[in-house]
Amino acid sequence: MPLYEYQCADCGQRFDLRRPFSRADDPATCPDCESDNGKRQISRVACFVKGSDGGSRSVAGGGGCAGCAGGNCAACNQ
Repeated sequence: MPLYEYQCADCGQRFDLRRPFSRADDPATCPDCESDNGKRQISRVACFVKGSDGGSRSVAGGGGCAGCAGGNCAACNQ
């Protein structure tokens, strides 16, 4: 089951919930103030891989927008 991030529109608390895809956009109950006004947020992720030298690097390769991940892209000109 996916993990979704929410923010309470009443108190501003951010929290996570595991729920089915079919309920992702349903209002969520805030664990802090118990309001049913939690709204789903866009989640940010960062992906890294370990290289043969033992170091790590970003999968995106750095720069660019989310659509091109730093490749040749007309949207971000990188």
